[in-house]
Amino acid sequence: MTGAVPGPDVLARARVLAAPDVEASVVRALEGITGRPVERASGTAPDGPFVCVGGALPDAPRAGRLVWFHSVNAGTDALLAAGPWPEGALLTRTVGRMGERIAQYVLGWMLAECQSVPEHTAQHARAEWQRLPSSLVAGQTAVVHGTGRIGSAVAALLRACSVRTVGVRRTPGDAPGFDRVVAAGSAQEAEELAAARWVVSTLPLTGATEGFFGAERFAALRGASFVNVGRGASVDLAALEAALRDGRVRRAVLDVLPEEPPGPGDRVWRLPRTVVTSHSAGITADEDVVTDFEACWEAVARGRTPALAVDTGRGY
Repeated sequence: MTGAVPGPDVLARARVLAAPDVEASVVRALEGITGRPVERASGTAPDGPFVCVGGALPDAPRAGRLVWFHSVNAGTDALLAAGPWPEGALLTRTVGRMGERIAQYVLGWMLAECQSVPEHTAQHARAEWQRLPSSLVAGQTAVVHGTGRIGSAVAALLRACSVRTVGVRRTPGDAPGFDRVVAAGSAQEAEELAAARWVVSTLPLTGATEGFFGAERFAALRGASFVNVGRGASVDLAALEAALRDGRVRRAVLDVLPEEPPGPGDRVWRLPRTVVTSHSAGITADEDVVTDFEACWEAVARGRTPALAVDTGRGY
């Protein structure tokens, strides 16, 4: 359920708070956008209605008269899992150019695989000269789970490289950037997974997506590579390891993990043909926070629900 948009009278008298993790340069920009001073959130809930910007919502403000929280992150699962969301409070998020960044990350690893970059790197370390094969991404199929802003951005860039893109969503229907869209759990999804050269997850973390990639889905693959830029807990790592060891998954690139950062003894470091990156595919820049908050502020001031509003029931 999306929270109520604060009315113009409420917005006019609302105090604006910034969590401690918000940079000073962003705070100054927020003051310019709102036309009022921005206070730092503290351990005391402010009197009267207030708007808050940050990555986490402290307990005291959560219990106060919060009318709108703007998250500096794209994912809001941790924010919503921290406790019951304040009734009626609007929640918006920052996306910025994250879709573009993540799309380039995905394409970069796909190209690296086609050009045998990992193998060339290993040969260089051994001072070995051996010609290695290369292949084209064009004409191959990528199945992208999640057809929202990020999934669509990934699909659009891949289509520009003549990759056939198939989107997987909760229900069938069209989505921008994809050649075909199928429903999760359908026979069509299983058919496309079997034909895929790459499987990409951009899924948020919800009750429906936790452990989404398990033994059954990996069993449908026929040598595809798996890239996760969504949420780590959407993947059953034991099932992924089994699929890597029996060849159903060619290789894996994991930018997100169930527990971050993993300790030195974590089994994820021992997965065969796997690269782990440090949740860095779609880092949010300060200018992204400012741009998206300004767009949300303008929408709210006009009485409209911002495009970046989060359905707190679904979690995205």
